[in-house]
Amino acid sequence: MDLRRFVTAGVILGLGLGGFFDGIVLHQVLQWHHMLTATSPPTSVGSLELNTLWDGLFHVATYAFTIAGVLLLWRAARASDALPPTRTLVGALLMGWGIFNLVEGIVNYHLLGIHHVLDSLPPGLARLALDLAFLALGAAFVLFGRRLIRESEGSVSARPSRVR
Repeated sequence: MDLRRFVTAGVILGLGLGGFFDGIVLHQVLQWHHMLTATSPPTSVGSLELNTLWDGLFHVATYAFTIAGVLLLWRAARASDALPPTRTLVGALLMGWGIFNLVEGIVNYHLLGIHHVLDSLPPGLARLALDLAFLALGAAFVLFGRRLIRESEGSVSARPSRVR
């Protein structure tokens, strides 16, 4: 069994699912930020339309990662006589989600400054602390995910017989 194929698939799927969580929970449900709220606050209909468009493009990208991850996972399972333990997939998903948080936080919050975790906070220590906590959560996901994968190396799950 090539564990790398399962881990790669899980990481890519985790990138998509982490992006969906960010977009659905932080953008839509909590409305803490949109893609461009730091540069184009949604104080007018035109600005809200612009932010909604970029949120939609963001969701298209997360959808593409999710589909790619599912397809890669399906291919890895079809090509293997055994399946890795559940913690391998959970670890890979956490790694992908953590990588999403790290890249999104570094690029959007710190390099581009197009939004922050909670854009309604004024610039300062509280907003910076929340942005850094988001990065720390991402790093923790990556490290914990990697630990789960390492702990599961060498063990496999019996594969149920296939019906063709």
